[in-house]
Amino acid sequence: MAKIILGIDPGIADTGYGIIKEDGGRLTCLTYGSIKTLCGQDLSLRLKILYEELDRIIKKYNPDRAAIEELFFNKNVKTALIVGQARGVSMLALINNNLLISEFTPSQVKQAVSAYGQASKAQVQKMVKLILRLEELPQPDDAADALAVSICALNEKYEEK
Repeated sequence: MAKIILGIDPGIADTGYGIIKEDGGRLTCLTYGSIKTLCGQDLSLRLKILYEELDRIIKKYNPDRAAIEELFFNKNVKTALIVGQARGVSMLALINNNLLISEFTPSQVKQAVSAYGQASKAQVQKMVKLILRLEELPQPDDAADALAVSICALNEKYEEK
């Protein structure tokens, strides 16, 4: 039975998303991209845009489950709090669409696609391209990371809803 997985790399300026389909061990990339919000816009408006765009993507592709990257520790507390809000809004969009959510650390995601938990952004992009048989490196970085998150989710055992 085919499974569709949505991966998310949360951020306030750019939230990466990637949707893959697994069917009989074969992986296919359905879509990927980045939800962008403008610096200088009111934070509440940026969060609303993020929620609405994720909700639209979920409704269009109807994933079976979702995976989201955990926050990387940030020394700038203000930035970490804002990104945390974007992550929370992303999780709200997922749960409001009745999706099972898995969470992974950046090193778990890197390990899943490159066999090295400290892989660079470029290494992750190259491996995602190879794994999904894409013609080009997935851009932007946030979208490549989101695809890597969705690939990472395939390794996790899920209980049926």
